[in-house]
Amino acid sequence: MVRRLAVLLAAAVILSGCTEQRLFAVRAVAAGVPSLAPFFEEDGSLGTDETKLRPEQAHSGLQQGNTPGLYGGTQKPKVCDVDRLKDFLTDPRNRQKAREWARIVGIEPDRIEGYINDLTPVLLRHDTLVKNHDYKKGKAVAFDALLEAGIAVLVNDQGLPAVKCSCGNPLQSFDKDPEKISVKFEDGNKKWDGYEKSDVVTVKPAPEPLERIALIDVDNPDQGINRPVGSSGENDEPFDATKQHAVPRVAGMTFDQASQRLSELGLAAAFSDGLPPGDAAVTGSDPGPGTELRFGEAVTLSVADDGEEPGTPPKSDPSDGPPTDDDPTSDDPTSDGPTTDGPTTDEPTTSGPTTDGPTSSDPTTDDPGTGDPDTGGPTSDEPTTDRPTTGEPTTIEPTTAVPTTPTTSSTPPTVEPTSAEPTSAEPTSAEPTRSEPVTSEPASSAPGSSGAPASDESAVGAA
Repeated sequence: MVRRLAVLLAAAVILSGCTEQRLFAVRAVAAGVPSLAPFFEEDGSLGTDETKLRPEQAHSGLQQGNTPGLYGGTQKPKVCDVDRLKDFLTDPRNRQKAREWARIVGIEPDRIEGYINDLTPVLLRHDTLVKNHDYKKGKAVAFDALLEAGIAVLVNDQGLPAVKCSCGNPLQSFDKDPEKISVKFEDGNKKWDGYEKSDVVTVKPAPEPLERIALIDVDNPDQGINRPVGSSGENDEPFDATKQHAVPRVAGMTFDQASQRLSELGLAAAFSDGLPPGDAAVTGSDPGPGTELRFGEAVTLSVADDGEEPGTPPKSDPSDGPPTDDDPTSDDPTSDGPTTDGPTTDEPTTSGPTTDGPTSSDPTTDDPGTGDPDTGGPTSDEPTTDRPTTGEPTTIEPTTAVPTTPTTSSTPPTVEPTSAEPTSAEPTSAEPTRSEPVTSEPASSAPGSSGAPASDESAVGAA
């Protein structure tokens, strides 16, 4: 019995060791703690962290770079001195460091200055996973790192952390499973207040290049800051972060379209089970359309199963709220009223003979793509919003038969009128959405090219 217990104990130790080996070691990097092997000596002249900023609770472990409120800002000087970083990396005496720095970034050394001009200083509001780089013996050495909230970084036009401000180390996206990490607090980087492994964030690229980034003022959380990409604070536009915005109707959009639309309104796109493909069809949101949310609050998007095409009306939409004036998609087939893109009739059809004009034939159902021919049955009493058919004029005699009962669908007909022709075998598709012009409210993710290069003046930027 003793021998059996010993064998079982040894097996348990071996298995636990194997489990530990499968975890990825991640080095904790605390705010304000100098690196042991930085590209630039951390003497406070290149950038400073906000050491008293506690990590925010994350609504999702994966967040896109256009998420409103993902990053913070401040008007304090020297949070990140972009001009000093450019001078350092373009100094001939630092040629080898510049070569390694450019190699990690993926550019030629002579493009360093222009590349830095397109970066934007911000403060992390979440403990964030990245791939960091030391400089040892003339080479950049990569290591996985967890950066504490409050660390100042430069982000690119997709919202990805690109440079750690205080030491100039280049950063890349974390490319491992964040669920399988083992965070190591060592070399003076003690576990900080507010650290929770469940709130660690990994940032993925925004679906479109950003024109500006919507930040939260870390000194006044009720105020937001719209910061143009490539600027250091001199062109900041403040806005009221307490103002609420209505959740738009997103069913029928692709995931990227829905994420972009939410971001334009200052709302975050949340999701479960990993980041969906950009072209995945969104079937609904939680909370639903019309719900008022504050800047930065999250809307969880549900997507269709594999095989459904974007734009297909959802089988069931948990978004049961009313559309709002802010919703540019209120003219899609999910709205309560008839569409205005095709001829409509305000009167019910009669049982008289049809003419060469648009027919109203059979009652509409949720399955117009069956391709059944017109049987000449009596029409329903409900007006349709279909576009006119293009077939030959019918010669059906008027009938007095009792109208057939329309087929009931899983969704109430008043919620989702069909926009397809009954004789078409093609799947229906949602009407294209029209994007509303972005107001002076948060507009962190409006598509567009990167901001203009920053000035060559040696003005000190704010993050």
